[in-house]
Amino acid sequence: MNIPTVLGCAVVGAGRLGTALAAALRAAGVPVAGPFTHGFDGAGHDIVLLCVPDARIWEAAAALTPREGLLVGHTSGATGLDVLVPHAAFGLHPLMTVTREGARFAGAGCAVAGTTAAALQAATALATVLGMVPAQIADEDRAAYHAAASIASNFLVTLEDAAERLLATTGASRDLLVPLVQATVANWAQHGGPAALTGPIARGDEQTVARQRATIAERTPDLGALFDVLADLTRALAGREPSTAAGVA
Repeated sequence: MNIPTVLGCAVVGAGRLGTALAAALRAAGVPVAGPFTHGFDGAGHDIVLLCVPDARIWEAAAALTPREGLLVGHTSGATGLDVLVPHAAFGLHPLMTVTREGARFAGAGCAVAGTTAAALQAATALATVLGMVPAQIADEDRAAYHAAASIASNFLVTLEDAAERLLATTGASRDLLVPLVQATVANWAQHGGPAALTGPIARGDEQTVARQRATIAERTPDLGALFDVLADLTRALAGREPSTAAGVA
């Protein structure tokens, strides 16, 4: 798919994502200018991609001079396209963590949207040229999409940190857990939740669960409420029928 541009793409925002996207687009052969700072007016570019904090998107968009043919996008996962009015707008949210070292976008999912056919085409083309898999997410679905991403990524880190803290009371390090976590994620990716679930709750071994809960109360009591909520949700998951739609071919 060809990116619909004559004068090239400009990136606004020199944070982690803006820097990583600009570098990745250049490496993919896309002419890119920037990252520019706030206040860039968009002159000389057909596509402007705003990689700024959510609260600053409207400000960065307002600094752009409206004109026919200008396509303006943002990289927020939770924000709709109304903040980009009056421009023809698109959304491009890479579903990938970006660290200080950058990011590898190839193979990642990417939420795209557009207020016009050309804007949606631009978002889809940018995602595709970076090797991402575009998925169209409507404005009314963005909060649910972003919350799902937070659960899958941010909350997973919080959960694994809790496991690491409890394991540390035995003198062992998190290295012992890493292969288990990696295998669990791979099984979930292939089979979905119910089919990937293992452990005492899946087996109906409530005596073991009770011993685990008692140990947590003794060693890491602040994790007790978290364990209770997760145990209840896991019991519900264990009772669900596996769905072929949940798996990845």
